[in-house]
Amino acid sequence: MNRGCRSYAKGEMIFYAEEAPSGLFCVHKGQVKIYKVGRDGREQIVRLAGSGDIVGYRSLMSGEAYSAYAVPLERAEICFIPKGVFFSVLSANPGLAQKMLTLISRELREAEEKIVDLAQRPVSERLAETLLMLKETYGLERDMATLNVRMTRIDLANIVGTATESVSRVLSKLKQEKIVDIHGRRIKIIDHPALVARANIND
Repeated sequence: MNRGCRSYAKGEMIFYAEEAPSGLFCVHKGQVKIYKVGRDGREQIVRLAGSGDIVGYRSLMSGEAYSAYAVPLERAEICFIPKGVFFSVLSANPGLAQKMLTLISRELREAEEKIVDLAQRPVSERLAETLLMLKETYGLERDMATLNVRMTRIDLANIVGTATESVSRVLSKLKQEKIVDIHGRRIKIIDHPALVARANIND
């Protein structure tokens, strides 16, 4: 595919809600958040993307405007594949079309699960699961314990769907219980089994 890559600064908009898609974005390097803005002006992070992930595909394939915003959490290299090029390759490659449908189906399922989580699960479980999700998405640093991503308390709250104060309170409790250690935006998982237990999920 013909594609062009460029560097985006932390917080620089990749695409806006209500903007018509003109192509597909692929994260070559870095970390990206996709978020919506509620009626109260508050962000709700609906997805995180890392190296190798594609973003903006649902709107491109449905022919709709973007329903969310995408910005890097840090400096990122983002590749752009023009709409015409993408659809030409898609029409010539049924396997790729099937993969795209699978991605959209997975995204829908995850959105449905998130709605249930926000309605029924306590903040402590949702935050613990978020930390595990960050580990799965971005990996760990060389010490094999510190999350390889820097998240502000605000961003964590916007993923979990709660107030920043609630996130800070739960993180402090996790630190007191020696499940995690925290230095600024660096979060180190000390007791992985205990974190899984707190999330109330099967690892």
